[in-house]
Amino acid sequence: MNEIEIGRNKRGRRSYSFDDVAVVPSRRTRDPEDVSTAWQVDAYHFDIPIFAAPMDSIMSPEVAIELGRLGGLGVLDLEGLWTRYEDPTPQYERIATASEAESVQVMREIYSEPVKGELIRDRIAQLRDAGVTAAGSLSPQRTQEHWKTVVDAGVDLFFIRGTTVSAEHVSSDREPLNLKRFIYELDVPVIVGGCATYTAALHLMRTGAAGVLVGFGGGASQTTRETLGIQVPLASAVADVAAARRDYMDESGGRYVHVIADGGLGRSGDLVKAIACGADGLMVGAALARAEEAPGRGHHWGSEAHHPTLTRGHRVEVGTAAPLEQILFGPSISADATTNLVGALRHAMATTGYTELKEFQRVEVVTTA
Repeated sequence: MNEIEIGRNKRGRRSYSFDDVAVVPSRRTRDPEDVSTAWQVDAYHFDIPIFAAPMDSIMSPEVAIELGRLGGLGVLDLEGLWTRYEDPTPQYERIATASEAESVQVMREIYSEPVKGELIRDRIAQLRDAGVTAAGSLSPQRTQEHWKTVVDAGVDLFFIRGTTVSAEHVSSDREPLNLKRFIYELDVPVIVGGCATYTAALHLMRTGAAGVLVGFGGGASQTTRETLGIQVPLASAVADVAAARRDYMDESGGRYVHVIADGGLGRSGDLVKAIACGADGLMVGAALARAEEAPGRGHHWGSEAHHPTLTRGHRVEVGTAAPLEQILFGPSISADATTNLVGALRHAMATTGYTELKEFQRVEVVTTA
C-alpha cells in the first residue's frame, strides 16, 4: 500500500469516497431489459440488492412488507419505536414537530421507554404472516438480552448492527458477546457490522457470519466523524472488505460471505459505485426516508441521534419525494439521482456491458480525485 506523509511522526494511506471514483464504460453495451439485479443471501432470494436500513425514520412493519413485495428487504429495528410502543404514531408526531433545539431531548425521552419482548414477537410475526422475508436488527449491546425472543419469533435474517462491530470486543466489567460462539449456535443466518477495514472484516467472516456490513450506517444523519474523529471513505472500505471476502473464500475452502455497503448511499450513482467496488448488496437509508410511506414524515434519524450520553447523529429533514415504488423503479421526477434507483443501476450495468451484479464487480473504476 502506498502511504503519504501526514507529518514527521505519522504516515497514512490515501482512501477514496464514492465521490472520488467513477465507473468506466467498456467496449460492449447491453439492453437494460436484459440486466438482472437479483441476488441471494443464504436461502433467501431478492429481486433487487437493496436492504432498507433498520432506522425508525424509514421502517415500519408496513413499509418492510411493501419493500419485500417489491423485491427488496426491509430490516426492522428491534430496539426502535415499534418494539417500545404498541402504536408509536404519537411519538413520530412529537419527533417530527420538535424544534431543532429540543429534538435530541425529545427523542431521548421517547426512546427511554423499554423494549418489550412481546412487541418484538408481534412485529416479526406480522412480517411472516405477510409472506415476506422477516429481518430484524439488534445492537451488539442488546443482542444477548433479546436474541432468544427474536429467534423464537421466527426471524429469517438476523442483523447485528452497530457503529463499529468487532470480533474481539474486550470489556473489564461485563461478559462481551462472543460472536463466533453466538453465530455457531444459531440456526439463522446472521449479518453483522459495521466494519471498514480488511482485517476487521476478515475476523468477522471467521465468526461464521453470512454477511458483513461495510461502513458506519446513517450517512446523512450521523456525525461520527465530527464527534469521534472516525471515518473511512466507503469506496476504499468496500474494496478492502471485498478483498477480505476473496481471501476468506480461499482460506475456508469456498465459503462466500456477502459484502453489504451500509451508509452514504443517498444517490443512485452511489449504489452503482458501491457494487462496482465489490459490494453484493446495499443498505439504504436517507434515499428511502424520502418515500411517502416512510413513517419519519420527511425526517431521518438513527439511534445515534438519541444516544443517552454521547449524541453523534441528528434528525435531518430530507423531505418527501415520491412513493416507495417510484423511488425504486421510477419514473424519475428530477435529475437529482434520488428516484428510480434500480433503473439507474440497470442502465449503468447495461452501459458498461454487464448483465449480472456479480459480473459488474469486475467493471473498471477510475479515481477522479
